[in-house]
Amino acid sequence: MKIKNMLMSTAAAMVALGATAVTVQSADELPACDNCANSMTLVSWGGAYQNSQVKAYAEPYKALTGVDIVWEEASNEAVAKLRAMKEANNLTWDLVDVVASDAIRLCDEGLAREMDADTELAAAPDGTPASEDFGDLMVSDCFIPQIVYSTTFGYRTDVEAWNGKTPTNICDVFDTETFPGKRSLEKRPINNMEWALICDGVAKEDVYDVLSTPEGVDKALAKLDTIKDDVVWWSAGAETPQLLADGEVVIGSTYNGRLFSVIEEQKQPVAMLWDAQVFDLDGWIVPTGLPEDRLNRVLHFLKFATDTQRLADQAKYISYGPARKSSAPLVGKHADLGIEMAPHMPTDPANAKNTFLYNYEWWADNRDDLDAKFQAWLAK
Repeated sequence: MKIKNMLMSTAAAMVALGATAVTVQSADELPACDNCANSMTLVSWGGAYQNSQVKAYAEPYKALTGVDIVWEEASNEAVAKLRAMKEANNLTWDLVDVVASDAIRLCDEGLAREMDADTELAAAPDGTPASEDFGDLMVSDCFIPQIVYSTTFGYRTDVEAWNGKTPTNICDVFDTETFPGKRSLEKRPINNMEWALICDGVAKEDVYDVLSTPEGVDKALAKLDTIKDDVVWWSAGAETPQLLADGEVVIGSTYNGRLFSVIEEQKQPVAMLWDAQVFDLDGWIVPTGLPEDRLNRVLHFLKFATDTQRLADQAKYISYGPARKSSAPLVGKHADLGIEMAPHMPTDPANAKNTFLYNYEWWADNRDDLDAKFQAWLAK
């Protein structure tokens, strides 16, 4: 509940304080990096989100330092790949973007480095230490949060078979009679299991208690069985927007920023279904075992890339809320479209009337077991 309250207070700050001019840090203001590598390999998710990272802080950092930045789009496989790198004693990644629950798992397994936020990250402009500025969003000692996002649904607005009706409730996803057509869901248990239980009558506050039992898992999978034949499964966040744009699905889940892109930037006949959107966090982890020069470069970059201004700048390119409280009042208009970004954030009060808060710790403890059960169900 503390995390959700912080998300909502961040949204209120964005709406109340409005936009402030964005300034780019000059080379004179960026401290020198001693004994630092001249290149970095950063791992992220691709698509509109990675582009927002490139524009907001990777390109400015490269312009200031000349460092060569290589990107890999493999965040969805981060845990497995970092495990394999450790086993092979061949660490090729320098900085990895992951969701909060994966950060917890990597930290618990010793694959992510613990961070001292107040000495290794920038303070807020008013001197507030980073640990206080990020607050409850720092859900692990190894996790540096960047953005608040949600997984939610987009739907086509021109489906003739719906006879003028539009989905308004998360359970409309399971109503193939009123809203016929293909759906797209992520090819993993996270979020799908929670939505299935909610739409099978389980109260939101009881979802994880129910899901902690074998009967609860069976209950969720049985609900998903009711639409399984109508589902197109996705693994990359860019897939649902493309499927919606192509008319191959009529409703599908993905990250809210991906839907913002297809709706506002591409002007496709798609709308948002915010009901029961699942709040989540995304941020960086530093892999353990980096040589000194590579670690120095990563820490130098992180201090720049996660400061107040850079996280606010990221919101100019994608509709994700910055994780720092001090960044919220700096969020203004989209860099290209010129529209105010605050109303498109998942934390905006109008969008957050009925949210579901993802339980990071529960999934960190149960992910491997649920993954195995979910994949076995998919194979049936």
